[in-house]
Amino acid sequence: MEKPIYPLYIVILERGLLIMVLYFDEETQNDFCKQIEKYAEEWKVSFMDAVIAVCESKDIPVESVGKILSKPIIEKIKQEGEGLNFLPKTSKLPI
Repeated sequence: MEKPIYPLYIVILERGLLIMVLYFDEETQNDFCKQIEKYAEEWKVSFMDAVIAVCESKDIPVESVGKILSKPIIEKIKQEGEGLNFLPKTSKLPI
């Protein structure tokens, strides 16, 4: 996945009508990702649950934040999904 070009605008439409426009610069993205990591650590929940909780607290649709999540968070969510059999397991080298 390539790094987003800032500022990043996410436009959310519903039935062709503009619902909201989210503006993210690099600082906003970093703050958002830190909030997710902090929530997951403090409440001892999965990163999937942390993303949902932070999005709900900020009235942001969960499906719109995929482009602004950091690679480490995406990787942790992917590992959680594989562990829960939501995603097919990727092969790992034995180390």
